[in-house]
Amino acid sequence: MDAVFKALADPTRRQLLDSLRDKAGQTLTELESGLGMTRFGVMKHLKVLEEAKLVTSRKEGRFKYHYLNASPIQEVADRWIAPYQKPFARYALNLKAMLESRQRMPDKPNFVLETYIRTTPRALWDAIVNPEMTAQYYYGGRVQADLRVGGRFHYLDPDGEMNLDGEVVEIVPEKKLVTTFKAMWAPNGAVTRVQYEIEQMGETCKLTLTHFDAASAEAGVESGWPLIIAGLKTLLETGKPLAALDMQ
Repeated sequence: MDAVFKALADPTRRQLLDSLRDKAGQTLTELESGLGMTRFGVMKHLKVLEEAKLVTSRKEGRFKYHYLNASPIQEVADRWIAPYQKPFARYALNLKAMLESRQRMPDKPNFVLETYIRTTPRALWDAIVNPEMTAQYYYGGRVQADLRVGGRFHYLDPDGEMNLDGEVVEIVPEKKLVTTFKAMWAPNGAVTRVQYEIEQMGETCKLTLTHFDAASAEAGVESGWPLIIAGLKTLLETGKPLAALDMQ
């Protein structure tokens, strides 16, 4: 975590993260104009942030888009803040994020999260599609999946009620899963799309979660996903659920 603290120590880099939190998927030109500094200076700061895994990027056509990757920050929070955090504080943060995430960017993903987990692709895939596993990190939700294109992919809450509804759009076992996403707690939210990508890297797996047009889901996903993925990582690496999830 030393790289994370080093990256966060600089006010300009914190401003860059704030900018990407407020508007995901910005190009270098957009970030440069927002900071009022040279292109080279912004590139240097972005390099530090990318090395700390706080920023990730996607290239589409001629443009390279940058995104805040909240996973390392969530890990810091879970290690030092969560033991002292009250449940209402988490609820308030989730509500604030939901109300502020109204800007739509339909032509490209506007939420990208990357993390590295010491596990195998098979174990990670099982954690995503196995109801016994998801119940330990997905707010108690148990996935029910028909793992074929067009098959249902939804979550039931601990009481057996539908929590999230969707269907499989694309599936490559142990590598990629794309599903639609409709949050039952957000009746006015749109049906959006979520993509899981698994890439083996030595003894670890790189998991990239992309939520397309996340703001229109009106479900507070910007604050929800980091905690879910942190719980997934903790479960696979320690065999125990994340303590912070018991406070939801």
